[in-house]
Amino acid sequence: VAAGQMKCLNSVLGVLFHLLLPAQISSYGAELSSEACRELGFSSNLLRSSCDLLGQFGLTQLDPFCRQCCQEEAQVEARKHYPGAILEVFQGESDKPKMFKGLQIKYVRGSDPVLKLLDDNGNIAEELSILKWNTDSVEEFLSEKLDRI
Repeated sequence: VAAGQMKCLNSVLGVLFHLLLPAQISSYGAELSSEACRELGFSSNLLRSSCDLLGQFGLTQLDPFCRQCCQEEAQVEARKHYPGAILEVFQGESDKPKMFKGLQIKYVRGSDPVLKLLDDNGNIAEELSILKWNTDSVEEFLSEKLDRI
């Protein structure tokens, strides 16, 4: 992105955050819910170290909201692994089930891609839309949540 475009984008973001977000944020209080964070465009696995990078891109006005939605790296490390997961996709071939213990792939016609993390009883413990994730993001996430074979 050219410097002029970045400056323009930064200005637009600044106006949006000053005009639109204060009313929305005030209804959430000091700590934002995961739903509020999603509405602001922050993912559920946002790390505090990512918030530290905003200044490099001239997006310091996002910092307070980012910090209300992020997690400490120690919290992420403390998360448990899941014994299994179901990756529901529309089509395609993958060798991912061979890489991760307990990973199943289901091809569901007309469906957006979804990742379902299973508890010890085989019940769905967490369900995530992965529509905008690329293959590397899915693999990295699965590496954090499932054991490799």
